[in-house]
Amino acid sequence: MGACRTRIGARPDSERTFRHCLMEFKHMFVESLSAKTRVRETFLPFALPWISDQEINEVADTLRSGWLTTGPKTKLFETEFAQYIGVKHAIAVNSCTAGLHLALLTSGITQGDEVIVPTITFAATANVVVHCGAKPVLADVGDDLNIKISEIPRLITPKTKAIIPVHFAGQPAPLTEILAIAKKNNLIVIEDAAHAVGSSYRGKKIGTISPITVFSFYPTKNMTTSEGGMVCTNNDEIAEKIRILSLHGISKDAWKRYTNEGSWYYEIHYPGYKYNMTDIQAAIGLCQLAKLDQFLALRRRYADLYTDALRFIPEISLPPVDPDSLHSWHLYVILLNLEKLTINRAQFIEALRYENIGTSVHFIPLHLHPYYQNTFGYRAGCFPNAEWLYQRIISLPLYPKMTQNDINDTIQAIKNIIKRMRK
Repeated sequence: MGACRTRIGARPDSERTFRHCLMEFKHMFVESLSAKTRVRETFLPFALPWISDQEINEVADTLRSGWLTTGPKTKLFETEFAQYIGVKHAIAVNSCTAGLHLALLTSGITQGDEVIVPTITFAATANVVVHCGAKPVLADVGDDLNIKISEIPRLITPKTKAIIPVHFAGQPAPLTEILAIAKKNNLIVIEDAAHAVGSSYRGKKIGTISPITVFSFYPTKNMTTSEGGMVCTNNDEIAEKIRILSLHGISKDAWKRYTNEGSWYYEIHYPGYKYNMTDIQAAIGLCQLAKLDQFLALRRRYADLYTDALRFIPEISLPPVDPDSLHSWHLYVILLNLEKLTINRAQFIEALRYENIGTSVHFIPLHLHPYYQNTFGYRAGCFPNAEWLYQRIISLPLYPKMTQNDINDTIQAIKNIIKRMRK
């Protein structure tokens, strides 16, 4: 264990080193608990979607209808989602990644441009910038894991064209300041709201504030369509171009070609993409959207339970919350105060796994990944706050399908580990 302890919380040199350290710890930890019982008999997954007979029946209805791809249910889902958010246009796509790519293309991002992106985010946020031929310029994050406002001005160059703030975990990024910087420097703001369906900022729903906002409906998100995303905008021109680009660049209402309202004739206006959502996905989305407020209420209730139970444990820091915003609690991320523990973050996760509690880490900073190091010259040490936070964060299970007993088990497992592993 000596080699592991000297590098507490640090990124291992290789996957092999990482796994070796975990195996050593697992043997030690399990041996120390040989006379004890686990908190749970069955494993609690980190995330599960809430799929009921309603979604199953709606999908079956779609299959029986004979209309499987983009069609009337997709259009209805777009309409109802736009109404829920309070935005003029909602364009359904096959992923949030696709939506972000289309948002950048529609904004004119091209070869040689630069786009500012926080280093703590999923790779898709920056990958789409690369797909446009542009350069993702990474920024450090604040203690709430959102982009650090003080970092943005120093990163702006004549090549900078856009900023992509990520509403980490469902906590809105400081949009007032971001939009002010963007206006001063003639930049476009594209919100990555993959975590933030149901969030509000200063009384306004996320999706109604910036020129373009993109949501995710991946199975772990606050609502799901299995895979899928939604692009929201109040701009007619942006909406029209995104609709056309999302389906091969075909002229307006291409999906109607096979209805009695359509025509075989079409025109290609742009070299578009196959990014459209299907009616099978939209059928799930319609049911999920109807239950979204219920899902959000449960998430907020469970987040409150975590906060109330863990707030006075000195070995843990809780996620900061902006009182002027409405958090959608896609994730509940605790921070380990490693100076007060005898184990590192990876070992803490392994201990929770032994207790049958599933967890995750959101995210490995982009500048620590080989592609971003080899291509853009980033190195460990470039973003000290992001690295310090990354070494300590753990995402706890939080989803509507959980029960209060599941929350209590997670809390008890955390308390048990800290009791055994505090200094």
